[in-house]
Amino acid sequence: MAGQATLAGMNATASSFGMVLVLALAAAAPARAAPSAQAERETEHLIQALGRSGCQFERNGSWYDAAQAQAHLRKKLAYLRKRDLADTAELFIERAASESSLSGKPYHVRCGGDAATPAAAWLRARLVQLRNAKPPSPATPPSP
Repeated sequence: MAGQATLAGMNATASSFGMVLVLALAAAAPARAAPSAQAERETEHLIQALGRSGCQFERNGSWYDAAQAQAHLRKKLAYLRKRDLADTAELFIERAASESSLSGKPYHVRCGGDAATPAAAWLRARLVQLRNAKPPSPATPPSP
């Protein structure tokens, strides 16, 4: 009987320790943070730039028009955002717009008669252009 009491006490202690460990790990987990307003604007700008580009987008060996590419990348972005995996424009490019999640094949962009270029490079160039663009002066009204 004494052995059973000791065993029961050990099980209770192990159970309590397990619960404390679970709670400690949960508390230590990083808090989910929404993307910053700047990251949202930049990512949206990239998706819109592709959609307005008139370029073609290669995915898994097939070429799609810019509107289809835009829709595809929006779906991938939504998937990643639900999992808190694309909170910067760079992470969007890396995790959603560089390659197929299924095949691992890189995406490409082809504009007019130009040679195809990796989609990641095309989008990074647009991101640099956006960040280097001089914002309008507050005293200067925006042009119509």
